[in-house]
Amino acid sequence: MTQRPPVSDEQRPANDGPRAAARNRTALIAAAREIYAEQGLDAPLSAIARRAGVGQGVLYRHFPDRAAVALAVLDENVRQIEQAAAADGADLAGVLGVLTWHQTESAAFVGILHTDGAVGHQRVPAYASGLSERVGGALRGLLPDGHPLAGRPGDLMLAVAMVSGAVTGPTREERERRALAAWRLLGVEVGPVRPFGE
Repeated sequence: MTQRPPVSDEQRPANDGPRAAARNRTALIAAAREIYAEQGLDAPLSAIARRAGVGQGVLYRHFPDRAAVALAVLDENVRQIEQAAAADGADLAGVLGVLTWHQTESAAFVGILHTDGAVGHQRVPAYASGLSERVGGALRGLLPDGHPLAGRPGDLMLAVAMVSGAVTGPTREERERRALAAWRLLGVEVGPVRPFGE
């Protein structure tokens, strides 16, 4: 067996410690956002680690399970909707524009909006129910009396799920076109489709 010569201190890569950990976590979240947007929440964790350029052990050091990865990624989507709803002068149409942007950007986000039953044949994960409830809470606070979605308690999120079901297509533009058509057919006005803050 051939032994390698020892690595000198000059050749040894610097150990960035906490900075490397922070960079890895950021890279994992960015990679997960991309992978989930393309493949949905059932995407393999190995694909996320590969896209981030780290090993699966690094992924598991930051996120103990699939739910933790999904929550880290999707929480930002929901937080943007909550921020849009809490902004000065917020109205339902504007916040629905932010919601619709996230629907057209992420198959995973669409998945959490279908939490009134089963996803496939599996139970809905607890984190998805919690995120969906936060979206509903942000929107309900802006519903004016007499609005088409203010009829019965479940109507608002049922409409959101119905629009989510229409968000299909090979391009973001096609998904947006279909989402806006679905809102129009429901008789609901939607503001500009864009992320919060733009």
